[in-house]
Amino acid sequence: MALVKKGSRLITVDGTTYRWRLRGRPTYDQGLVRSPLTYAVEHAETSGTTLVITTSRPHPSNWCGAVGNPVLPAHVADSIRAALTEGWTPKSPGSPFHLDRSTGFVPSH
Repeated sequence: MALVKKGSRLITVDGTTYRWRLRGRPTYDQGLVRSPLTYAVEHAETSGTTLVITTSRPHPSNWCGAVGNPVLPAHVADSIRAALTEGWTPKSPGSPFHLDRSTGFVPSH
């Protein structure tokens, strides 16, 4: 599954370039702060397995006014390194690789 290029950003981590993208509009559960923000990463030049990262923060465009801090390139780079350590192979085809970093997320009631 390839990421849409429009709205995506490039990041180079340890000499390899990746493309990452945050969904502009929250999903229904993200809008209600029932589930945390997620974003996707893929190798910039070779189509392969997509990395899906679940964060511990609400989506910045949620509907409840919960403060959602922006995803910074340093967070993306750290998550890419963690996923590579856990076995993500960005150039190989396959199902999305999920990296769960949602520890500490508190959904609204």
